[in-house]
Amino acid sequence: MKEQLIRRTFFRRDPLTCARELIDAKLIWGKCAGTVVETEAYFAENDEASHTFSRPSARSFIERNEAGAAYVYFSYGAHWMLNVLVKGKENGFVLIRAVEPVRGIELMKKRRGVEDEKRLCSGPGKLTQALDITARHHEMDLCAERRHCFMRDPNAIIDVVADPRIGISRSAHHPWRFTLRDSKFISVAVKL
Repeated sequence: MKEQLIRRTFFRRDPLTCARELIDAKLIWGKCAGTVVETEAYFAENDEASHTFSRPSARSFIERNEAGAAYVYFSYGAHWMLNVLVKGKENGFVLIRAVEPVRGIELMKKRRGVEDEKRLCSGPGKLTQALDITARHHEMDLCAERRHCFMRDPNAIIDVVADPRIGISRSAHHPWRFTLRDSKFISVAVKL
């Protein structure tokens, strides 16, 4: 079946389901695109690693935006991070951690100053640099148009691995990181 634009209803469920089912979707970003190979789920309630735990601005972002909105923030004073708002059975976010580049690869290489395709988008900060995602994309509706969106084949059968989230110190034990099995484009090897 042909890939379809992921609509808002997809993000009106819970962060775990959305994070798992975004694996193998295409992230379309202007002239560039990549297959999502790594995500992490964050819950708005009772998740110490979530921004909502310590940032009132994250809680107000949830209140004023619809499911499918881009939540873009600057991490550790070094990198932009792209998340998607989930509002449904449970509110929260899906962090897009890595994609396998499929379109606009030369432009991504230029932006990153890297030739190795496996290193272009193999981490959330690398991904945003390669795609030129910054604060100007914060609160963008990722369900409205095909220039900035997710596309997927709803009938695709994929092999997803769940393991603990990485790069965090609180609530790190939850197996809420999802990767495409055997992908060479993920940020950190799976620990099984």
